[in-house]
Amino acid sequence: QVQLVESGGGSVHSGGSLRLSCATSGYTYSRGWFRQAPGKEREGVTTTDRDGNTIYADSVKGRFTISQDNAQSTIYLQMNNLKPEDTAMYYCVADSVRRWLLPEYRYWGQGTQVTVSS
Repeated sequence: QVQLVESGGGSVHSGGSLRLSCATSGYTYSRGWFRQAPGKEREGVTTTDRDGNTIYADSVKGRFTISQDNAQSTIYLQMNNLKPEDTAMYYCVADSVRRWLLPEYRYWGQGTQVTVSS
C-alpha cells in the first residue's frame, strides 16, 4: 500500500520561497505535485518518473523545482519567487504508471496549504 505524507506548507509574502516534502512508502513509478485553489479545479504542477521524465506546468516553469532524495523515498518541491496566484492546497501524488499532469493519479496525500500574500 502506497502512503504519501506532505509537509512544509505555510504562509509567505510575494517573492518568498517554500519547500514542500512528501515522504512516500511503497513502490511508485511516477510522483509529483498538484494544487487546488478555492473555487478552482485541481491543477498539475509538476511530476517526475523513475526514467527521469519531468514536466512542469507553464505557470511554474523557472520558479519551481521537483527533486528527490537518493533513496527516492522523499520528493521535494522547491518553490521560489512565489506569487499570490500560487496560493492553494498542494497535494503529493503517485502512481505505478506515467500520468504526466493528468489528474488520474491513484494515490494522493492529505494536502498542505501554501498561502502567498501580496
